[in-house]
Amino acid sequence: MADAAAHAKPDGATGVLVMADGTTVWGVGIGAEGSAVGEVCFNTAMTGYQEAMTDPSYARQIITFTAAHIGNTGANAEDVEATNPHALGCILREVPSEAASWRATGTFDNWLKSWDRIGLAGVDTRALTRRIREAGAPNAVLSHSARGDFDLAALRTQAAAWPGLEGMDLAAQVSATQSYGWDDGLWTLGQGYATHAANPDGPRVVAIDYGIKRNILRNLVAAGARVTVVPATATFAEIMAHEPAGIFLSNGPGDPAATGIHAVPTIQAVLNAGVPLFGICLGHQLLGLAVGASTFKMHQGHRGANHPVKRLSDGRVEITSMNHGFALDAATLPANAKATHVSLFDGSNAGLELTDRRAFSVQYHPEASPGPQDSHYLFKRFVDSLR
Repeated sequence: MADAAAHAKPDGATGVLVMADGTTVWGVGIGAEGSAVGEVCFNTAMTGYQEAMTDPSYARQIITFTAAHIGNTGANAEDVEATNPHALGCILREVPSEAASWRATGTFDNWLKSWDRIGLAGVDTRALTRRIREAGAPNAVLSHSARGDFDLAALRTQAAAWPGLEGMDLAAQVSATQSYGWDDGLWTLGQGYATHAANPDGPRVVAIDYGIKRNILRNLVAAGARVTVVPATATFAEIMAHEPAGIFLSNGPGDPAATGIHAVPTIQAVLNAGVPLFGICLGHQLLGLAVGASTFKMHQGHRGANHPVKRLSDGRVEITSMNHGFALDAATLPANAKATHVSLFDGSNAGLELTDRRAFSVQYHPEASPGPQDSHYLFKRFVDSLR
């Protein structure tokens, strides 16, 4: 990595990452050609690259995968969390090989092309990760040209002009635009995802979609709920029209304070109505905002499948999956919001429970199965409490 003006393009380079400060990272372009501007982050998971690329929480972000071999198991239609990828692109250590998995229906390269997503391979991802850890997540442009033609000055200007994620309400951009029912269940070997697994006698859970992952919905169904999904902008009256026994606040991208402008009044109305709440990730942050806490932009964020979290009630450690660049400020939690979990990486808040309402939330993703099932109890706890 070096200053764009001083670092000449290496022979064979067909891709480049240009940061707002002029730092330039060269490599081999894969996937679609073109350019995309956003925030560069890193993910330490060794697997799950399709799940990460399609997670709506990665909207307006470029993912640096720290594992050396990403893409080698190809791509398939089952390992996705949304209808299309939301991450702008990805940065890899090695150029992906041909698909080496019996589940693959194509290569990762072709999958990226089919969704117009850019990849940059042949990069020292460890060096890039160290830079992010030291200097924070940079704004940058990821560009791929098969001819190797790049206007570095223009790319740097584009990166510098992008305002960054703070102040961005991205949930409204990735959310569903209308309500729908969900009845698919969990995946099993040889059978795929359970279809029409609805629970006709189960409690009705309304999931507010701020950028929801499909496996969250599957886990709610598996726990016994009847699930209805509503848009991020749904009003209190529209939510209550479904006669919910409980409300789920989903994960999602962007600045929680910006999303909270329209989400917090609705959540406060739900709390005042006494309807039980369960939130994950952005939903956790929004619940905190709704009771008077504040959030902040993290230096590097938490993204990976190996994050240890301590459960304060009994000291048990859960191995969790995380994906967030903002966090609740634990010092601002009001007296009626009890911290329930804490990150063992940096001590940041990873869960809360209200003492005067039936509401709780976690910062991590229990549906992502990193433990693999350390945190599945949260879905059962929530749905069982509604019966």
